[in-house]
Amino acid sequence: MKPKKNSNQLSYLLTILCLCLTLTGVDAFFASKAIAATYTEQKIDVVLTVDASNSMKTSDKNLVANEAMKMFVDMASVQGDKIGLVSYTDQIVREKALLTINTPQDKEELKKFIDQIVRGSYTDIAVGVVEAVKILEQEREPGRFPMIVLLSDGNNSLRGSRTQEQSDKELNEAIDKAIALGIPIYTIGLNADGKLNKANLEDISKRTNGKSFVTSSAEDLPQILSEIFANHLKVKVIPLNGVVGNGQYQDVRVPIPNENVLEANISLISSKPAQVKLYDPSGQERAIPSDGIIYSKSNAYSLIKLSKPELGDWKLQVKGVDKDKIDINLVFNYDIQLVMEPLAPGVTYKKGDQVEVKAHLESNGQVLADEELYKDIKSTLLVTDLDTQQTEELPLTNSGQQFEGSYKVADAHDYELKIKVEDASFFRESEPVKISAKSALPQATPSPSVSPTPVTEKEKEPFPWLYVGGGAALLILLIVLALVILNKVKKANKGFYGQVIIEIRDEDTNERTSPQYKQLNGFKGKFKLHQLLQLAPELAETDKIVFVPGKDSIIIYNQTPCIIEKSGRAFDASKGKELKNNDRIKITLQKVNKSIWLDYIV
Repeated sequence: MKPKKNSNQLSYLLTILCLCLTLTGVDAFFASKAIAATYTEQKIDVVLTVDASNSMKTSDKNLVANEAMKMFVDMASVQGDKIGLVSYTDQIVREKALLTINTPQDKEELKKFIDQIVRGSYTDIAVGVVEAVKILEQEREPGRFPMIVLLSDGNNSLRGSRTQEQSDKELNEAIDKAIALGIPIYTIGLNADGKLNKANLEDISKRTNGKSFVTSSAEDLPQILSEIFANHLKVKVIPLNGVVGNGQYQDVRVPIPNENVLEANISLISSKPAQVKLYDPSGQERAIPSDGIIYSKSNAYSLIKLSKPELGDWKLQVKGVDKDKIDINLVFNYDIQLVMEPLAPGVTYKKGDQVEVKAHLESNGQVLADEELYKDIKSTLLVTDLDTQQTEELPLTNSGQQFEGSYKVADAHDYELKIKVEDASFFRESEPVKISAKSALPQATPSPSVSPTPVTEKEKEPFPWLYVGGGAALLILLIVLALVILNKVKKANKGFYGQVIIEIRDEDTNERTSPQYKQLNGFKGKFKLHQLLQLAPELAETDKIVFVPGKDSIIIYNQTPCIIEKSGRAFDASKGKELKNNDRIKITLQKVNKSIWLDYIV
C-alpha cells in the first residue's frame, strides 16, 4: 500500500507545482485546458428559512408551508445534499444546522423537525436571514451550490426598543454577505391578507441573484418550491397530464428523454391521498417502493423518485378520490455539464475582429456525442459589454455534437462571453470568459532625425547567471511552498471515522435529552461541537470546542472556559487531547447550568 500512497502524494505535489508555475506565467495554455475539463458532481447546501409568527395562522392555516418544505426535502438527492432549517419570529425559534442526506432516515429526521415548528407573536425578517447566511458561511463546502429559501407572510412586526432602521441595517449587511459568498436567496411571500411587502422580498432576491415568488394561497407552495428546486439545479419543471379523480386508475405518460438522467422526481399534489402504480418502458410493473424507486407521501403530496431510470416512456397509473384534482409534475436531476472550449491563449482583439466560440456537453468529464441528446437543444451566445453592461444574444449552430458560432467585436471595450443551452427539461450555462478589445498603449519610436546607435559586441550584456540562479532559487521556493500547501490540503481533506453519541443534561433538574447519534463521515478537516448541537443559541459557547481527525481517533481542542472531564478527572485540551474508541467525556458549560456528555465510537 505504501507505494500507492507515495504515488498519490507525488501526484498531488506535481499538481500543486503546475499550479505554482501557472501563477508565474508558465504554460497558461495547458492550464486553461485543464480547468475547462474539470468536473465535480454538484450538490446543494440549502437553508430553509420560515416565518413562524402567529400571523401565519391566517396565511397558512393548514400548515401547507410545512408540507412544501418536506416535499423539498424529499426532492433532494438520495445522497450528498445538505439541508438546514431556521424558524424565526423576532428571534430564532428553532434551528437545525446543515444535515448531510445519506439515508432515508436523514430525510425523516428533517421532516420531523419541520413538524415541530411552533409559532410566536412578532416578526423580524432580518433575524431569519442573518442566521441562514451565518449557517452557510460556517458550514458550506467549496464546489457546492449554496442557497437560501426565505418564506414570509408579510412585513416586520417589531417589539420593545427594536427599530425598523436597526432591522433594515442588519438585513442589508446579511444580504451583502450573501452576495459576497455567492448565496442566492429565493423569497416566497404569502399574501393572504393583501398586506405583503412585495417590493422588499423582490429586492432581497434580485440583489442576491435569486428569484421572488408571491402567492395568495398556501396551496401553491409545493409548486413554487418545485420551481425553486428546479431553477437552482438548472432544470425545468415539466407539467404532466394531471387528472381529476374518478375512483379508477388513470394513465399518465412519464418520458425519460435520455440516459443522463440521474434522478426523476414525479410529484403528485392533491388535497386527498392518491394511489399509484408504475410501469417501466418494457411494460413491466415496478413495485413502489423498490430498488431504484423511492416513495414519499404526506398530507399534501406524494413523490416518486426514480434513480438512474431507463430511457423511454414510463407509465404512471393514478387513482384519486372522486372529483379531486391531482397536479402531476416531473423534475429531473441531470449528469450533464456545458463546457466552452478555451479561446486561443495570448490572442488580443480589436474592434471588428471575429471571436470564434465552441462548446460541447460532458457527463462525468467525458464528452457527449449523442445526436439524439443534442437534437432539440437550442444554443445561444451571451455577450455582455462590461463597459456599458448591455447584453447581446446571438444564436449558435447545433452541429449534433457541439455548438459553434462567432461574435464580431463591436467596440474597443471589455467583454464577457458565455454560452447557454436549453431544451424542454434542462438548461445549462458555461463558465464565463472575459476578453478585451481595448487598444494597447502605443510603443515609443525613435525621432526621425536621430538614428539608433548600433550595439557593439563589448556593449552586449553578459550571460545572465544572476537570473539563472534566481530562477533556481524560485523553483526551490515553489517546491517548499508546494509541500506546505500539500500538507495543509491533506489536513483540510482528512476525513473522520465513527460516530459520537451526545446527551445534554440540565444540572438543575437532572433531566437528560434523548441520545443523539451523529455520524462523523460527512465532516472533513475539522468540525465544531456547536455544529453537532445544531447551532443552538444557548449552547453558543461550544463554538470554540473543535475536533480534528486523528489516527483511528479524534482530537478535541478546547479554547473556552468550559471544563472537560474524563472518568471524573478534568483535563486540559487547549493544545489537543486524543479521544479513542469508547472514550466518554463530560463538558460542563459555564454560561448555562448544563453539561454535555459525549461518547466516541469507531
